[in-house]
Amino acid sequence: MPRLCTLSLLAGLAATPAAAQLNQQPPNAPDQQPAFDGQTRAPELTDGVHVKQDVVVSGLDHPWGMAALPGGGWLITERPGKMRILADGKLSEPLSGLPQVDTRKQGGLLDVAVRDDFAQTRRLWWSFAEPRDGGKTSTSVATGTLSADGTAISDARVIFRQEPAWDSTMHYGSRLVFDADGMLFVTTGERSLPEPRKLAQDVNTHLGKVLRIDPETGRGLPGNPFAQGGGQPEIWSWGHRNLQAAALDGQGRLWTVEHGAKGGDELNMPQAGRNYGWPIITYGEDYSGKPIGKGITAQEGMEQPVYYWDPVIAPSGLVFYDGAMFPEMRGDALIGGLKSQSLVRLKMTEGRVTGEQHLAEGIGRVRDVAVDADGSILILTDADDGALIRLTR
Repeated sequence: MPRLCTLSLLAGLAATPAAAQLNQQPPNAPDQQPAFDGQTRAPELTDGVHVKQDVVVSGLDHPWGMAALPGGGWLITERPGKMRILADGKLSEPLSGLPQVDTRKQGGLLDVAVRDDFAQTRRLWWSFAEPRDGGKTSTSVATGTLSADGTAISDARVIFRQEPAWDSTMHYGSRLVFDADGMLFVTTGERSLPEPRKLAQDVNTHLGKVLRIDPETGRGLPGNPFAQGGGQPEIWSWGHRNLQAAALDGQGRLWTVEHGAKGGDELNMPQAGRNYGWPIITYGEDYSGKPIGKGITAQEGMEQPVYYWDPVIAPSGLVFYDGAMFPEMRGDALIGGLKSQSLVRLKMTEGRVTGEQHLAEGIGRVRDVAVDADGSILILTDADDGALIRLTR
């Protein structure tokens, strides 16, 4: 059962050896070289930022996503198919009214998002692994209305289904981000297996893509690259692996962070109609230790990542810091690290990474990250006994 806590963890929690040595460890693919200076292994930030850790609530079952509610409070998803509300120091029972989810392996209930008009509409959106015919699954997006008493979702309906569905329980993505016009970015995975992996390059599929859709209908939007034909009209960009981190920066631009294999986690600013290369170009290597494809990192017509990690941090969750509590971090990208078990901070200067720091090392597998109204940082840890943890000065 979830437990509300006021337990304060030690501010200087010791880093795990793997996390402490991450940027000093040899890469998995030592013969590969970055395409430009600063594309990987940025200098360690030494501006004195440290954090204290306070557990807000524990006992969560593999929490995955969270969204702020107007006036305070948070929606929190748990991968086994539960969504709860944390408000006024109280955690609700799971909301009723959600559609069935497939909870095998990496499947389940994933991200959740609300739009600026939530106070008037009480509408929310969520992504999930949806059971499909023949034992197949897909990344799907649904919307519904939260009841006035905050106990149930009514009128739930699926607005988008990834095509094709696949007999895989891996690499669903998926983050949801509203743009400045209230349209919805959706990130998807390429389902991991060798056969669907190739479909990240196929613009007639939704696998391994950033999508931009109408949040009411789920349809692709005018201005999308294939709105007039030639590919799926929902596609914004393609050639991605498994996108579990996405956010707008202070200028309203979309950024994503995706999982590599054994090396090759990538930070990108996806542009409409651009190909980001997977699985033709990538940094790192496959889990077997063999090259991925031809083992190349660049090809004409394919985009380079803004930044990459080898070895990986295993990224999930992204926010650009805009709070008052840590003025040194304004504009920085904050990324959840599953393997690094830390909050990964990137100093951003004119669209490039100029420094990196790992905060709260050893805290656990960080699945999602957000900034609260007071400027404190909230993270979700992915575990059987997962937690919502607040980071302060």
